Amino acid sequence: MKLFFAAALSICALQSSAQYDFWTPKEAFAIEVSLENASPMKRLPINRNAITALAVSGDLILGGTSADKGLAPFVFTASLVKRELTDFKDMEEVVPGQARIRSGFSKGNNNTFYAGTIPGDLSKGGGHLIAVKLSARGEIEIRDLGVPIPNEGVFSLTIDAKKNTLYGISYPTGIFFSYNIATKTTRSFRDIVPTRKDLHTLDEFVLGPDNYLSKALVESNQGLIFGSFPINKLFCFDPKTQSFQILSDSIPEVWGRKSLGQVESWAKARDGKLYGGNAGDGQVFELNPITKKVKNLGKPAMMPHIKGLAFARDGKLYGVSGGVPGYTHLFSYDNNKGFVDYGNPEFDMVAPGIEQGIKWRGFRIATLTASEDGKYVVMGEDESLSQLLVFVAEGK
Repeated sequence: MKLFFAAALSICALQSSAQYDFWTPKEAFAIEVSLENASPMKRLPINRNAITALAVSGDLILGGTSADKGLAPFVFTASLVKRELTDFKDMEEVVPGQARIRSGFSKGNNNTFYAGTIPGDLSKGGGHLIAVKLSARGEIEIRDLGVPIPNEGVFSLTIDAKKNTLYGISYPTGIFFSYNIATKTTRSFRDIVPTRKDLHTLDEFVLGPDNYLSKALVESNQGLIFGSFPINKLFCFDPKTQSFQILSDSIPEVWGRKSLGQVESWAKARDGKLYGGNAGDGQVFELNPITKKVKNLGKPAMMPHIKGLAFARDGKLYGVSGGVPGYTHLFSYDNNKGFVDYGNPEFDMVAPGIEQGIKWRGFRIATLTASEDGKYVVMGEDESLSQLLVFVAEGK
């Protein structure tokens, strides 16, 4: 018994100390995106800058935020070379009444990115699809594509760029929809909407739509759309037949926590295999889009959530695990070494007024993406004052 308790205390001590391990690689940096007080510099105001959507186009980071109740979000750009905010648009001036951009950005043709919004009050209208075009200098042009599902927000989104079609899931009902960009037509499906029985079970666990709707969608190389739905199931939508298939393999789970199963993030490898993150238990899994079989890769850290996944040029899968009340950890995965937990990112931030630089720690990171060439891995915080954290992956 003495040996057992000694071992248990040792494990607890290791887990506790891991919360305070900081990772500062070479060439890493933080970009100041927001400030608490009004400033003549380009900065986002407090409580409207939680970075909940990210993409990278050349030198430009494209971000979308979520705001506190009664406030409006922003779309912004930042330069990787200049390491500064370059432009931002107040969504209240584009589509009034919106509160969140959490769908991520899907890249279409002509360097246009697509996202969806969730309004602050669904009784006054639904979320909008928006098209974001960037100039070479980072200037933003936003076009409103309208409301795909009346009185529903846009929770998650992906694109088939070849077919010029968006696929999404509505909030809070969970209606799957497709939107043809050229014809501006929407088609909706209720196949994955939670049943009354499922909703009763989820309600018993005090889980709302944010906890059980698929937070991300992904398109396979075969043109299939994958996501999750309650309770703990994976689905595949075939645009050719306009039909759904429920996968026989479910989201990997920890015993007794099945109701928490929810895909929070996806990444696609060079060989076409899909990698997903389970929000409830913080597990990463591999999905073969051809056989539709799932392989559980395990937990990168002893925390829930996998809020972002992306492959970098070194061939590693990077992700962020954890969240409130613990700190976010950055991790990597490859077939040789498995998981490597780097701890909490701590990068140097240099900006006007802090020319000497300060150490910025990403305690709450909500998004992660990689540049198109895989050189940069970019992370965004979801604090009341959120900043960007960037590091350079090894390789050429």
